[in-house]
Amino acid sequence: MQKRRTFIKKTGLLLGGISILPQYAFRPKFQTQKLGVALVGLGGYSRGQLAPALQLTEHCELRGIVTGSPEKIPVWQKKYGIPDKNVYNYGNMDGIANNPDIDVIYIVLPTGLHSEYAIKAANTGKHVWCEKPMAKTAVECQAIIDACNKNKVKLSIGYRMQHEPNTQKIIEWSKTKPFGELEKLRADIGWRTTNPPDTWRMDAELGGGLIYDVGVYCINALRYTSGMEPLAVTGRIENSRPEIFKEVAEVTNFEFDFPEGIRASGKTTAAETVNILRSDCAKGWYELSPFQAYNGVQGKASDGTLLNTYIENQQARQMDDDALAILQNRPVMVPGKEGMKDIVIVEAINASAKTGKTIKLS
Repeated sequence: MQKRRTFIKKTGLLLGGISILPQYAFRPKFQTQKLGVALVGLGGYSRGQLAPALQLTEHCELRGIVTGSPEKIPVWQKKYGIPDKNVYNYGNMDGIANNPDIDVIYIVLPTGLHSEYAIKAANTGKHVWCEKPMAKTAVECQAIIDACNKNKVKLSIGYRMQHEPNTQKIIEWSKTKPFGELEKLRADIGWRTTNPPDTWRMDAELGGGLIYDVGVYCINALRYTSGMEPLAVTGRIENSRPEIFKEVAEVTNFEFDFPEGIRASGKTTAAETVNILRSDCAKGWYELSPFQAYNGVQGKASDGTLLNTYIENQQARQMDDDALAILQNRPVMVPGKEGMKDIVIVEAINASAKTGKTIKLS
């Protein structure tokens, strides 16, 4: 708790000290064409990926920011033309409730803060997009879902890969089974690093380490590639450099027991560079490598099929898909319950690694 408070003070999250009212009677009409998006948190992902992507979207656009760093405000206003009335801090973001320019609030804060601020966003009556991983615990995930349901707003989790065409082909194959029944499945991701950055991602409370940061890509991929939910999970951690990885694991290995006797393995690692999703089936195989990368996903199958459809910007595709779901009043592609399933599994992996026991999932 002390670390969380320190982070909040350093980033100005307490600025203003205004609490969010539980619900608002006033609900502005949502835009009928482009939806206005406010980014909450102006760190590396907002700066380097989401804000540029919002310059390419057809159905939504950047109209507001929420930040605890006053020095960032003029930079963002100059670059993206954001008016003063659409600039907020973490203490007064409840005012977005009365701002018709903004239709969607996108939470891009450290994972340990997602639940608190996604709930505050939902209580403004605006739709909520929450970056992955959804939250630190399944309890927090459920609280976000409940707040969005209570306020009758849509909730989407930022799993951009499910919007990516090669990944969508893999999801299709989980149903059509062109290479026969699935027998074995693997999803590994990581990169060899000699000096990991001292960021919130490596903080046990705020980030939770690689199993949260990129592990949810592996978990989500094992689920959508198999088309099934695991029955049991076994986890094991390795840490050959405890002087660097003081609070989180350097390597986390995990195995899933799926229905029909199918076994799957996964790994997050800072000890080697790897990025692969592979399915071995009764009549062949297929894989994506890399299966998660900003600059494109590539793959192939045993029959020579290439999985190399390229899209210019994954985040733009993701946000346009989510905006259309709002505009057309239809279900979002990656709802809260999808993000919550992955966090249930993350918690099970961590519990198994700690106790040495296989964890059964309900």
